[in-house]
Amino acid sequence: MSQQAAPTGQTAPPLVVNAQYVKDLSFEVPGAPQIYSTLRNPPQVAVNLDVQVKRLSEEQLVFEVTLVARVEATKAAEPGTASSLNGSEAASIVFLAELSYAGIFTLNGIPDNQIEPVLVVEGPRLLFPFARNILADVTRDGGFPPVLLGPIDFLALWHARRQQGAAVPQAANS
Repeated sequence: MSQQAAPTGQTAPPLVVNAQYVKDLSFEVPGAPQIYSTLRNPPQVAVNLDVQVKRLSEEQLVFEVTLVARVEATKAAEPGTASSLNGSEAASIVFLAELSYAGIFTLNGIPDNQIEPVLVVEGPRLLFPFARNILADVTRDGGFPPVLLGPIDFLALWHARRQQGAAVPQAANS
């Protein structure tokens, strides 16, 4: 069977995912094994997300986009205990999960003013479901209820970050 060549007028898609991978993964339970017998209520979970972009090739528009997630679960002091009365150790770390999930993206025919939003909005949007599953699996495999991250509006986050960045220089000039 012969292979047919692509029509010469066919253009490459504007965003190509070349690869995606776990760049770094860490899961710690500092209070193990005691925490498993002393934890009476679900821990309080705080999530911090960041997007990092690095250009990989000067000749082409090839970038590494990394979605960095840090999940910290804490055990709040129970009311009436000595630690809640004197304020020391009000909360202790139950577990800490850190994930850097990356993808290598090639951009084709995207105008210069659209490169940043494509990388910091569409890149993480494509990576997020995989990172979400990894975090759920690692916390479940660590002996805790899985951390299920809700949907993230990366466009709103990008707009908020741009507004913060624009506000800083204006404040410095005044």
